[in-house]
Amino acid sequence: MSRPRASPPRRIRTRRTPAPPRPGSAPGALPCSTAYLTSVRYASRQPDDCQVVLRVTWSIVRTVVVIGGGIVGLATAWELTKRGLDVTVLEKEEHWAAHQTGHNSNVVHAGLYYKPGSFKARMSTAGNRSIVDFARQYGVPVEVCGKLVVATSEAELPALKVLAERAEANGVPAKLITPSEAREYEPEVSCVAALRVESTGIIDFPAVCTALVRLLDESDADLRLGTPALGIRPGRTGGVEVATGDDVIHADALVNCAGLHADRVARLAGLTPSARIVPFRGEYYELKPERRHLVRGLIYPVPDASLPFLGVHLTRMLDGSVHAGPNAVLALRREGYTWRDVSAKDLAEVARFPGVWRLARKYAYPTGLDEVRRSFSRRRFAESLARLVPAVTEDDIVRHGSGVRAQALRPDGALVDDFLIETARNQVHVLNAPSPAATSALEIAKHIADEVTG
Repeated sequence: MSRPRASPPRRIRTRRTPAPPRPGSAPGALPCSTAYLTSVRYASRQPDDCQVVLRVTWSIVRTVVVIGGGIVGLATAWELTKRGLDVTVLEKEEHWAAHQTGHNSNVVHAGLYYKPGSFKARMSTAGNRSIVDFARQYGVPVEVCGKLVVATSEAELPALKVLAERAEANGVPAKLITPSEAREYEPEVSCVAALRVESTGIIDFPAVCTALVRLLDESDADLRLGTPALGIRPGRTGGVEVATGDDVIHADALVNCAGLHADRVARLAGLTPSARIVPFRGEYYELKPERRHLVRGLIYPVPDASLPFLGVHLTRMLDGSVHAGPNAVLALRREGYTWRDVSAKDLAEVARFPGVWRLARKYAYPTGLDEVRRSFSRRRFAESLARLVPAVTEDDIVRHGSGVRAQALRPDGALVDDFLIETARNQVHVLNAPSPAATSALEIAKHIADEVTG
């Protein structure tokens, strides 16, 4: 698991006189606006895997403020600058790619898991090509190594066949192979059949962000670290105003790419988003150096089609290390990377949301309980890995850290399966962009820019 690299120092190019707060508002904050949403367009007939775009009429846009300095926010900012717009990027942390982008598995996904025609399917297959091209053009480490998805029992063969059919429908280069053929790629793997996916790769996503920051800097974008958005309201002469505590930024449009806090930013802007962010922590182990030879590339299980998580897998990284994971447990705060990271505010918010309880009734037992047990037991974690590579034992793995996935959940308990974007007057809000959003970042950015400039 990569960590964010050193980022450029915080730069604030402009200073403006803050607008006086209304009575009862926090110092420096701006009251929320009331956003009026109009017609709904679905990208799919399936309500659980659609992207919702709530369209309004846009005025002429010359300046945009982007909230969120992860890969989607930075890619969007770069795309907007390429279209001639003046862009300000706000990131509350002191470095870029601080959360989801800097704590993921660094896999360039191929697009085989997603329903044909969905935004994830289209954007990940296109993003697989565009992110690799970007990396090669700007000197970011990347390797297109391919991967195996392995069925470890006869019961998993129908699901493996469905994946192969989805790969074909989505234009992903993949083929079903025999156990002996699978062992030509991975000598230690155990399976009854496998799907070989050629276009999966490994990349350094934090390094992609470093490259994007450099390009934004060259484009004279206003990049602000350590600058949270504290209030959002309509501008007095149009557009939007964003209060940051010591400044008020005036822009023609707002793009919310706040990841783990995207729904909160939407509410800050006066919207009632159709889904709520629920944080799930994924914990990683790493093979000890002397056992890295057990894995040559990427080995994945056949995933549970009812869940958005792909299951514990093995991934050889660019530096030769082999990461194992992640599992999936409810995080006890939005940025809860360990069991010790607890927020009473975040927990109370989760407890008040009916969708969480409806999800729990469906998945708490045995799925959720098994994930929690695996979180506390290295032996159980190793047993999950041994289904794929029997030679892996408890003594072969050491803890390596974790990441938190911003998973959007609807009030009825349905997990939002696709990317979810909602727009209001002069605003675009990215409300669900977990994996494969990093792979798809440049394509998501084009879609957002089309919404802003169209």
